[in-house]
Amino acid sequence: MNLTQLRAQIDKVDEQLLSLLNERTALAEEVGQIKRGSGQQVFAPEREEMLLQRLEKLNNGRLSKFALRAIYREILSASRQNQKQIKVAYLGPEATNTHQAALDRFGACDLYQPYRSIPDMFAAVRREEADMAVVPIENSIEGAVNATLDALVDSDLFVCGEIYLQIKHVLVSQTSDSPIEIIYSHPQALGQCRQWLIDHYPNAQQVEVSSTSEGAKRAKLELHAAAVTTSFAANFYGLTVRHRNIQDAARNQTRFLILSRHAVPPSKGDRTSVIFAVPHKVGALSAVLAILAERKLSLLKIESRPATGRFWEYLFFVDLEGHSEQQPLREALESVRSQTLWLKILGSYPQTNVNV
Repeated sequence: MNLTQLRAQIDKVDEQLLSLLNERTALAEEVGQIKRGSGQQVFAPEREEMLLQRLEKLNNGRLSKFALRAIYREILSASRQNQKQIKVAYLGPEATNTHQAALDRFGACDLYQPYRSIPDMFAAVRREEADMAVVPIENSIEGAVNATLDALVDSDLFVCGEIYLQIKHVLVSQTSDSPIEIIYSHPQALGQCRQWLIDHYPNAQQVEVSSTSEGAKRAKLELHAAAVTTSFAANFYGLTVRHRNIQDAARNQTRFLILSRHAVPPSKGDRTSVIFAVPHKVGALSAVLAILAERKLSLLKIESRPATGRFWEYLFFVDLEGHSEQQPLREALESVRSQTLWLKILGSYPQTNVNV
């Protein structure tokens, strides 16, 4: 076929897609009516993840897994909009990595609200100003986000999902050729690009600000300033990207948690996050780990954090495979509780592939 014929074929396929999308939207509206009638939540991460995994198995064409998920992210976002627009809190200002992670997970049809601090985001969900909050929990280079760990200890919210975001830093400025005398960014971003900045801009003053997005805002106002930020922020603030992928480590990833007021039912592949404290005696932590090992439960993460107001006592943040309502994890957590001073289940939620 020639170009005209191929385009005609594409037009026909687009017409079919449009008809099917409208048919799907109508069905989604009926689902929404049933959910409202029975008090169910509009956002169902376990259902969405099972749907995506099913489609990935069925997909035997040229559409990549990444493209498939990106397309369905917007389809699902549009479907939720017809049921109820989800309000998502994120760590501001606009165009931060947390903002990008939220958009990547929920899509363009949902509503987004920036907050100045992680505790403010927790409070927004509790007060029902927001339905969800997206909070950073750990970075593959810098480690745990302590503000989030601390907020989780006393929170009554549930972890209902996770997001992985590849962090790729760029250097931006007003123009492509103005001399750079000062570079703004978050201290972690500056640290992750330390060697590159030494090699390329050894005489530029580095100034720490509250976020990579704030750095971009500063660079927008000063001719001889630049910022270490993201392509998302560069586009958002209309800045010129002078250098891409300037991070010293090729693989840099941040994991985010999605928080809500509601627990999530089991899916086909879940992860459970818990916090516990053990007695200050020899073998206390080993006894807990032995319970998990005996039941062949996979320990995905363990992080210690000093207990607030108690010298030399620690809380342990642990991620495990499985759902807290299902065996063998349910029984294991009951046994763990008997060996600890305190145990809190933060939530069980669908695992996300780190490469998605």
